[in-house]
Amino acid sequence: MRRRAAAWALAWALGGAAAVAAAQDALPVLPQARPAPGGVALIDLGPGADRPQARLGDVPLLVLGSPGGWTALVGIALDRAPGPVQLSVQRGAAPAAMLGFEIQPWRYGEQRLKVAPKHVDLSPDDLARHQRERAHQAEVIAGFSDPPRAGLRMQPPVPGVRSGSFGLRRVFNGQPRSPHSGMDIAAAAGTPVVAPLAGRVADTGDYFFNGQTVWIDHGGGLLSMLCHLSRVDVRPGDWLAAGEAVGAVGATGRVTGPHLHWSVSLNRVMVDPALFLAPE
Repeated sequence: MRRRAAAWALAWALGGAAAVAAAQDALPVLPQARPAPGGVALIDLGPGADRPQARLGDVPLLVLGSPGGWTALVGIALDRAPGPVQLSVQRGAAPAAMLGFEIQPWRYGEQRLKVAPKHVDLSPDDLARHQRERAHQAEVIAGFSDPPRAGLRMQPPVPGVRSGSFGLRRVFNGQPRSPHSGMDIAAAAGTPVVAPLAGRVADTGDYFFNGQTVWIDHGGGLLSMLCHLSRVDVRPGDWLAAGEAVGAVGATGRVTGPHLHWSVSLNRVMVDPALFLAPE
């Protein structure tokens, strides 16, 4: 509310009631705040004529808003320990200032799954392939294009029952693995999959674990990854409007059956996609 009041006051000073209405429309819809591992922290940077630059270590952060008030969006890695964190904020030619916030604890459950043994006990060739693919996708995630021009309210990329599996500690065939870094949506094979938010196709591929996959760059270090597709209908470089088709649900890669795996990456870490959807 403080940011909105500041934006409206500045707009009134600059141009009266019409400017106030424009300022209301310009305020971006932000994700739900959850400053915990796997969540998003929303850091108020205050007003300023120009968009500040913010970084977490050496990683640039998405900053949205208007001269009436700017907000830095910080994606928090699932393996990040609770405690104090500082980011640097650069305003024009002034020296960078440090701004702190606290990562809160968050508990996730456990999920046990049975999959084909080849997707748990990797052969030397499959392990080498996975390592190459992981390095390539790290490059995709590191992209930082212009920030989105609109809000960040996303739509589900496919209709269906959305699981609460994000962050679950996963055990495949009795062997512990990394926590689940996305949302699984139950849908029949062939169901159309759409872009959850406007953006440019950053990458497509057929990966060992993720199967046929599309990466969409929404801007400012915010990306979506859509996995296990049966068909990919887009190419790198294509611009997609929100809701535009990208492919179809499948069962490629490491899966127990047809479904869509949807991950959201913010400042190079996977965060809970549910935070970007309209609250239920």
